[in-house]
Amino acid sequence: MTVSRRNFLKTVGLTGAVLSLGIYIPTNAEEAEIIKAAEADSFGVEMNAWVHIDTSGKVTIFSHRAEMGQGVYQAIPQMVAEELEVNLDEVNIVFAKGDNKKYGSQITGGSSTVRGSYKNLLNLGATAREMLIQAAANKWNVPKSDCYAQAGHVFHRPTNRQFHYGELVLDANKLETPKNIILKKRSDYKLIGKPLPRQDTRLKTNGTATFGLDKEIPGMLYAMVVRNPRLRGKVKSFDDTAARKIPGVKHVVKTRMGVFSTYREGVAVVADSIWAAMQAKKVLTVEWDDSGFEHLSTADIYKRQAEALQTQEGLPFKQQGDAAGIIAQAPKKIDVVYETPYQYHSCMEPLNCIAHYQEGKLEIWGPIQAPEWIQDYISKEMNIPRENVIVNMTFLGGGFGRKAFMDYPHEASVISKAVGAPIQVVWTREDDATQGPYRPGISYRCEGVVTNGEISAFKVKLAGQNNNHWRGAPKDKPNGSASEGFLKPYFDSIKNLSIQDIPFETPIPTMWWRSVYASTNGFAYESFLDELAIEAGKDPLAFRKDYLKEDRLHLLIDKMIDVSGWKNRKKNEGYGTAITECFGSTVGQVVKVSRNTDGKLTIDRVWAVMDCGWYVNPDTIKAQVEGAIVMGLGAATMHQVTFQDGIPVDKNFYSYQLPRITDIPPIEIYIMENDADAGGVGEPGLPAFAPALTNAIFDLTGKRIRKLPFNLATV
Repeated sequence: MTVSRRNFLKTVGLTGAVLSLGIYIPTNAEEAEIIKAAEADSFGVEMNAWVHIDTSGKVTIFSHRAEMGQGVYQAIPQMVAEELEVNLDEVNIVFAKGDNKKYGSQITGGSSTVRGSYKNLLNLGATAREMLIQAAANKWNVPKSDCYAQAGHVFHRPTNRQFHYGELVLDANKLETPKNIILKKRSDYKLIGKPLPRQDTRLKTNGTATFGLDKEIPGMLYAMVVRNPRLRGKVKSFDDTAARKIPGVKHVVKTRMGVFSTYREGVAVVADSIWAAMQAKKVLTVEWDDSGFEHLSTADIYKRQAEALQTQEGLPFKQQGDAAGIIAQAPKKIDVVYETPYQYHSCMEPLNCIAHYQEGKLEIWGPIQAPEWIQDYISKEMNIPRENVIVNMTFLGGGFGRKAFMDYPHEASVISKAVGAPIQVVWTREDDATQGPYRPGISYRCEGVVTNGEISAFKVKLAGQNNNHWRGAPKDKPNGSASEGFLKPYFDSIKNLSIQDIPFETPIPTMWWRSVYASTNGFAYESFLDELAIEAGKDPLAFRKDYLKEDRLHLLIDKMIDVSGWKNRKKNEGYGTAITECFGSTVGQVVKVSRNTDGKLTIDRVWAVMDCGWYVNPDTIKAQVEGAIVMGLGAATMHQVTFQDGIPVDKNFYSYQLPRITDIPPIEIYIMENDADAGGVGEPGLPAFAPALTNAIFDLTGKRIRKLPFNLATV
């Protein structure tokens, strides 16, 4: 359900008056203000995250972020309901349209929804609660201090009189919005911090949740596209004779979609059913012009990276002390290379998008992570006023960053304009796997010197595609995420340290993937730290603790030691560890491996300890960390995107295999309790797994794995 504010207020007005509050962020202000809808209209300002309470007591709030399985559909109402003092079953949540002037940033990525808005949402619920309490006190003509809110009612302590919220909204709406509301202490929470059932579970299990593929609008046609298998190729010609003979086919048109500053061309088949479009696509013949750019293979890419690491100095990202000089003079040093592969997002729901172009106006529906980016891009590309590009978000069947991109909505919009009808473009699994953009494959040269059991020099060079170069970032500057995943306290404790980025480009489009660069950096940095610990003759966790001089990190490491039985390791058991940080949260993992009776390597258990500061729902955290570990297991041991002659080889799950339930080891998740600001949850659980696993394998076998993916069965 997506509606405009005006229409929403008309609709809820049918049930009587409403108390309608929202968050207004003044220009250049550090803090948001809570204002009433009437105030927003009279002042001519836009407010977001409205909470509406009608005369029945029903609470409705807008979700300005996408729900792609990560739990914002639960977290947002759980936060508002806590301070508002209502039961979760009295809260209804509605997806907002794309409008960053009204809602602020609506980009769902970087594990940002809770950590970026939790204080405002708590304040929103608390403000509404205080206004309702004041309204009740006024009606009873008693001091406000004698009243309290609970379960959607306001009670008078001395007499136990009560009003339902719905009985108070008219009076509350006449009050001034209070300032400087005091929020609850965490110890007083009734909902936050509790493993409450998710609000979207019922919708997703009974089939009523509307994902992009479920959405339909009147008069909609269906499109499938034969796209160039190489990014920069052109359509030379096409023969649609056989395609047009398929019953239901209406149009066959040349199309293109923007991929950063380039374009991918293709030919679209438009039909009155998805089946007809699929069959016509199979018999469409297209000749491509792929001249003028390199057709690289995977071997070429990693050969060039290896050569660059050995022959070039990179752009300095972090330089302190004289790491290079110490390494050059050292009689003994560690000098190793780690490789990480290209990966695709493999979302459960392949890409899809509905677009309806009308003269000067475009409306879009679909699984979308970044509505404002789509509005900006399509407005420019199709010369449509930005306010006339309307973006409606549905549920997402997984995103991992891929559905924050603008290419698939742009393509749908171009086709709709060409055929003069609303259309839904549906991608096949093969389309999804072979079109990119991908997580970049990166190689790391790690050099270090250990003297008297201490790190005296630490140097890392990385060679891999910089995602920001596709977006116009200067190529004479290092990748700003060159140390993402690497804990910042290391910069204080390792005196001679150098991190360099070697610019590296290919025609293969790359972009964000779950945990972004931490997913590759984490493997290299945490594996290298393990090698340094072994060289120093020290316990790997104790070694890290010596260099991570923060009480909060020491508590996390102590928890890892305690839950995993680290100090009670036995013979013929391999234990490995890794600690990574990204998006405001730190995750430490311990992996235990052994040989089974057949001599095959087995992952016996994974322990993960997350410090994400303030949090909403522990079950959501555990689900996200478990999912991240499963995704990390696949990326480390099962799948990669490979290229031959510039074309992706791995087109579906028969070659790009994912973990099955029988592959998943027991996983234990622990959450640190503290009063720190909220950190991210959806992404930080992934980076530590691969290095913890390979460090465990080294502990058991003495074999150091430095290239991903690897086959567990052959170790």
